[in-house]
Amino acid sequence: MTKALLTRDVVCILGLPFDVIDLQGTVNQVNSAVASSVPCFISTPNLNFAMATQSDTAFFDSVVDSDLSVADGMPLIWVAKLLGVPITERVAGSTLFDELSRRPREKKIRVYFFGGQQGVAERAHTQLNETSMGMQNCGFYDPGFGSIEQMSDVPILDEINAAEPDFIVVALGAKKGQAWIQKNREYLNAPVISHLGAVINFVAGGVERAPIAWQRLGLEWVWRIKQEPALWKRYLLDGAAFIAQLLTKVLPLAIYDRVLKKSIGYTMVSRFEQKPERSGEIYLSGSFCYGKLELIKAFLSSILECGQGGDGLKTVALDFTGVEYLDGAFIATLLLFQRNLQVSGRVMVLMNVSTRIKWILFMNNVHKRFTVQKSE
Repeated sequence: MTKALLTRDVVCILGLPFDVIDLQGTVNQVNSAVASSVPCFISTPNLNFAMATQSDTAFFDSVVDSDLSVADGMPLIWVAKLLGVPITERVAGSTLFDELSRRPREKKIRVYFFGGQQGVAERAHTQLNETSMGMQNCGFYDPGFGSIEQMSDVPILDEINAAEPDFIVVALGAKKGQAWIQKNREYLNAPVISHLGAVINFVAGGVERAPIAWQRLGLEWVWRIKQEPALWKRYLLDGAAFIAQLLTKVLPLAIYDRVLKKSIGYTMVSRFEQKPERSGEIYLSGSFCYGKLELIKAFLSSILECGQGGDGLKTVALDFTGVEYLDGAFIATLLLFQRNLQVSGRVMVLMNVSTRIKWILFMNNVHKRFTVQKSE
């Protein structure tokens, strides 16, 4: 994992961190990564991601470990609107790929297809090189149905690197694709890598994307089932799980959040300090919310930069004694901070968490992600 500082503009939706970014911003970030050869692992969580990551820690970690996480699903946009979260535009992985492909470039983005059903990647390779204004396919590989270990053999990875791609498009199924990227991203030389499962099928021409109107209405799943009937069960299970989340977490959070913001004594001021005599503890007070997190992000980033600080401290404790309120933006920042700590062998503990804050964590679906120390 790249130890990026906490400068990303992120919010929490259904328990996952998402970047506050639109399609054009995502295109710009990909172009920048390609031009500068700065690694950029892009995750495109949709409703299926959001539901599946709740019971799969490794899958969840792959999203938190990403350099960019975009909302690929209209239900996520609806939840964001309901909660007042500043994500208003769906950034579908296939739309991102289309935008990059159709824009003329003096030096085309070199794309490598890894995965897909037998023969599909080869057809996509031919089709892309015949039609794309902004991309060229520099190689493809069909690993079949082997294990992650089998698909990660050094000769396979060397073959990918030898093609010198700028962008590796993985299509192995979401969980398997994210796991393969997690295992091999440090070895692969391509700046940009992402699991975009349906893209290879779309490029090859075997599957058509839903009309724009269907996409905007959130009915793309109906179109997908029409073309790929085997998907009906997945959509049914995801839909049922989403309704349960909506009724038990999202709607209660939307109401509770509005009540808190109107309550007497609510303040938008936040404070934090680290006592020299107890350097492993950080005392927080006030409210931590979107648009007012620059100082706390800079402070937490300084802790990450220091590593273990040479003092042997392996636990960073955040004392929530004076915290009145926090929103999804601060929760998402804490998820990124905690994951960076874990990479350096440290842990984060939340201390003296009030019932109010516990409810906020619960309704944001992250109460199981953090270690909350019981008050004495």
